[in-house]
Amino acid sequence: MAGHNKWSKVKHIKAKEDAKKGKAFTKAVKDITIAAREGGGDPDTNAALRLAVDKAKAVSMPAKNIQRAIDKATGNLEGVNMENITYEGYGPNGVAIMVECMTENRNRTVAEVRLAFSKNGGSLGENGSVGWMFDKKGVIVVDKSDKDEEVMDLAMENGATDIKDEYEGIIVIESEPSEFNELLGAIEKTGVAIEESKVDMVPSNEVDVDDETAEKVEKIIDMLEDCDDVQRVTHNMA
Repeated sequence: MAGHNKWSKVKHIKAKEDAKKGKAFTKAVKDITIAAREGGGDPDTNAALRLAVDKAKAVSMPAKNIQRAIDKATGNLEGVNMENITYEGYGPNGVAIMVECMTENRNRTVAEVRLAFSKNGGSLGENGSVGWMFDKKGVIVVDKSDKDEEVMDLAMENGATDIKDEYEGIIVIESEPSEFNELLGAIEKTGVAIEESKVDMVPSNEVDVDDETAEKVEKIIDMLEDCDDVQRVTHNMA
């Protein structure tokens, strides 16, 4: 299935990146920033932030770096005015791409985003050009275990709107954004390994592409994710 390939690829890429400390730090900062931006800067009331902070500590990120990421997301960095911006564009063969950024310099950010698209056969679009193809949802990815039935029952009792267990090794649980933190907190208590947890833009339909197109789109994504201002890249490529 298309989704199977997508999630397997994501999991493989994450494992490869996390093997490198620099990449792990970058990912940890972005995860903390996104979680704090979506649910507030208190780990006691924001389950996604709590998990992001735990993962940052697991890769030995200093406490001051963690706090700075939280302060950046919540607007508490003195003398720095951060702005959240989402850019929309197309990759080769019409693959839709959403780019969420946090920046204090809009001109710098849009130049970097535009270059990533244009250099790899894509194009930056107008606001709304691809956004209609995505829905904002809470997404929780957990490893399969002997607690699968318990996790799925618990998910349904705590606001899950969809549970996908057809993927190899993982279960993907979706919810409305407003139910995300409560649902994540409930699943966290089961002790299962949570691979990913976020409020994200999820494509309403995925598109199958050939290997050549996939490689070009991945180059756009890689270049975007190397930009410090880019927090998250979402696409509808299967």
